[in-house]
Amino acid sequence: MTQRVLTTESGAPVAANQNSATAGVGGPLLLQDQHLLEKLARFNRERIPERVVHARGSGAYGYFEVTDDVTGFTKADFLSEVGKRTETFIRFSTVADSLGGADAVRDPRGFALKFYTEDGNYDLVGNNTPVFFVKDPVKFPDFIHSQKRDPFTGKQEPDNVWDFWAHAPEATHQVTWLMGDRGIPASYRHMNGYGSHTYQWTNAAGEAFFVKYHFKTNQGIRCLSSEQAAETAGKDGNSHQTDLLQAIERGVNPSWTLYVQLMPAAEAADYRFNPFDLTKVWPHSDYPLQRVGRLVLDRNPDNVFAEVEQAAFSPNNFVPGIGPSPDRMLQGRLFAYADAHRYRLGVNHTQLAVNAPKAVPGGSADNYGRDGLMATRNGSRRDKNYEPNSYAGPAQTDAALSAPLAVQGWTGTHATPIHVKDDDFFQAGELYRLMSEEEKSRLIANIAGGLSQVTRDDVIEKNLAHFHAADADYGKRVEEAVRALRED
Repeated sequence: MTQRVLTTESGAPVAANQNSATAGVGGPLLLQDQHLLEKLARFNRERIPERVVHARGSGAYGYFEVTDDVTGFTKADFLSEVGKRTETFIRFSTVADSLGGADAVRDPRGFALKFYTEDGNYDLVGNNTPVFFVKDPVKFPDFIHSQKRDPFTGKQEPDNVWDFWAHAPEATHQVTWLMGDRGIPASYRHMNGYGSHTYQWTNAAGEAFFVKYHFKTNQGIRCLSSEQAAETAGKDGNSHQTDLLQAIERGVNPSWTLYVQLMPAAEAADYRFNPFDLTKVWPHSDYPLQRVGRLVLDRNPDNVFAEVEQAAFSPNNFVPGIGPSPDRMLQGRLFAYADAHRYRLGVNHTQLAVNAPKAVPGGSADNYGRDGLMATRNGSRRDKNYEPNSYAGPAQTDAALSAPLAVQGWTGTHATPIHVKDDDFFQAGELYRLMSEEEKSRLIANIAGGLSQVTRDDVIEKNLAHFHAADADYGKRVEEAVRALRED
């Protein structure tokens, strides 16, 4: 085998990689040692800024295979025929902690999926819960600040966590999810994934449907108790990463079955609660699950830093047949996610291998975006960089990706429209009443463990009122448990 030659970044051969150049045998280092300076400078810069949220994550490649005909609901080409496969990349993550945090913690999990379709990349950015803490993006930065490290103490503070929730009654449903048994998945393989938001599907006839995605794990749901999680995190902070990596390396390829709930667009206005409210689910009795296909993960990334950490998911990456809904949190994320990647990775992050639309004709995007930091797509092409032009450059299709959304009324900072059955507590109570007695006991203990550490009585009382409003027994048991812990 021919020995490969080590080179500098400019391609020049490196004469010595074991010793730096010095002024004499025992002298100081020389500024002219290009290889040394270049190597140290690159080392200082080889890690990009971590994500503000979802910093700690794991990823894998795989494929999505259509198993059921859904062409009556969407014209999306990658869903156009039974048996069709599309390459995918997924990133799982925790939300609140930093890159150095542990995997086995009580926290929602990100479930971000990229489909490399022939019509461009379709990104589905969701969580392992079907709901979220807030319903308006203007509250999102405040929510995250309350859950992450306090700027004074440098650690997560129960006072901050529960004070925000005390002033956000719509969070009660998600808090019930988070503090219940599914708050700590045993692994990424043993949890469901949800699109969480409401999206829009449009069929070839132009008919619109609102849609919610449900990825049901085929490995079965497995979760950890608080005690098991503490033990697991102490033994291996990378427990979820280790499990996913080793499973795929062994050929035990995890899979999920995708189901959707579909609501004809005309039914949204008169539905009993706001179908675009991220703090609520659609009951399956109203809109049953319909099977679409299966997601299989079968290949680990070769380089976590280049692929998992530089993977960029944006919910505004749609393909023909799929589009947004009036979901306020989704509307905010259409901007925020892409902007976060422009900050972390640069304006040309879509040219990185893991983010490039590899399945489209030509293997890359075709537009007039040029130049900027780390541009790799310009090459030696002499194409014009403006449109319209007379030089056969790419042009618009005049075919909308999805159906238009009707709008009316006056601009302003309006509260969310109220539907007949809208409130912040009913679904949290429904979730509580679905639990077994053992599940309820663990939920109560998890909530009381955190809420009892809050130092302000008024904050505790505000939170207790939310649980009382959700269910009388729920509130009574949380109140008694908090009182008992505070009296100890």
